[in-house]
Amino acid sequence: MGKYSRLWIKIVSGRSDGNISFSDLCQLLLHLAFEERIKGDHHIFSRDDVEEIINIQPNKNKAKPYQVRQIRNILIKYKIGEAEDD
Repeated sequence: MGKYSRLWIKIVSGRSDGNISFSDLCQLLLHLAFEERIKGDHHIFSRDDVEEIINIQPNKNKAKPYQVRQIRNILIKYKIGEAEDD
């Protein structure tokens, strides 16, 4: 199981929302074919087949727990990453 699979499982399981590295989260979203724009400390991710826009900011070097929950809901709603390979 690769790095992205482990991180995807960690996010979808919801057991450690406050312990996700911000840079790892950004890399996962890029791996899942999201496009990234950066405005200041806001990292904005979008994807053609996803209606929502993901807007995240770092909290030191971690992702904010409520933003991880929002991303989890999007991944589950659109079934993103379930059959993805590393």
